[in-house]
Amino acid sequence: MTTLLQIDASARSGRSGESRHGSHTRRLTHRFIERWGQLRPEDEIHHRDVGVRPPRPVSGDWIHAAFTPPHAREPWLREVLSESDTLVAELKAADVIVIGAPMYNFGPPAPLKAWIDNIVRVGLTFGFDRLREGEPYWPMLASQGKTLVVLTARGDYGYDAGGRVADLELVTPSLAKPVAYLGVTDLRTVAVEYDEFQHERLAASLAQAETAVDALVETLAAERDQARAA
Repeated sequence: MTTLLQIDASARSGRSGESRHGSHTRRLTHRFIERWGQLRPEDEIHHRDVGVRPPRPVSGDWIHAAFTPPHAREPWLREVLSESDTLVAELKAADVIVIGAPMYNFGPPAPLKAWIDNIVRVGLTFGFDRLREGEPYWPMLASQGKTLVVLTARGDYGYDAGGRVADLELVTPSLAKPVAYLGVTDLRTVAVEYDEFQHERLAASLAQAETAVDALVETLAAERDQARAA
């Protein structure tokens, strides 16, 4: 059985195509999960909506707690980390992490950055030993067959590699690089563009993105089946 973790981050609660001011990324994550369920109904799906219920941002108390050895944490320190512990557990349990990440001012929404900050945890998702020879840091989620899927939406166009504003695309790297640091390096992406232009170009981009999502689901599901049969 494969476990999927769906994370939505849009400030818009509805989905485009159904709600007048709905979210394109929610539309894509919903389609991904719906298609996956049709192909593999036995799999387990967990949903976290950081757009509606943002994680608490890192604070001084959080840092104090995270860098205090677990055996030395007082009850209030464990409480400070309780939400982060839950987010880490969800990540560690997931085989496929599907993130709906709209572009806000070239980067991801603040709640999604808070999610990243809460799951990058020394001793849980990455290791650190200052006395270790060579590299003192190491990923703790490597070699687990995890896949990160980033489904994003952009107001402009030309953000892909070689595009006219490719250097301004900060959403995907701001998610992929921290998660890769933890050991999840299999990245798949689909994007909607032209949101600010609307009309035919947006409609065409949405159609292309939905087709790409369907193809990606089939590819990943087939890869999971092959891995299970091996």
